[in-house]
Amino acid sequence: MPTPSVSPAAMQEQVRLGESLVVHGELSGNEDLTIEGQFDGTIDLQSHCLTVGARGQVKAEIRAGRVVIQGAVNGNITARDRIEIRKTGQVIGDLVSPGIAIEDGAYFKGSIEILREASPQPARVLPSSPLNNHDE
Repeated sequence: MPTPSVSPAAMQEQVRLGESLVVHGELSGNEDLTIEGQFDGTIDLQSHCLTVGARGQVKAEIRAGRVVIQGAVNGNITARDRIEIRKTGQVIGDLVSPGIAIEDGAYFKGSIEILREASPQPARVLPSSPLNNHDE
């Protein structure tokens, strides 16, 4: 009987902080995370996804690959790929990311900075030097 192959992405677990948990401090890691409880501090998941569930309440500076907000966040959010605020989400803070989506019905108060890939600088044309023409 053949063994089914499992892709590395399917093997990746998602960590969940449950509704009854209250956590204060610095959180960093190399896994996707869903917060359903309360968190106060800083979150650093540079290459992974942070999801704040519908009952999640987060007061934090957030840096992640992707951020999905269904609950409440008070703090600045920086995402390498995308920030999504769903219709049940509430965010008070500044957003910085190349992709930002805010669904109808969501609450947002803050500023938005949409990052662009660094475009190459156009070659600078130097003024040509005057030619030394001597009419003889």
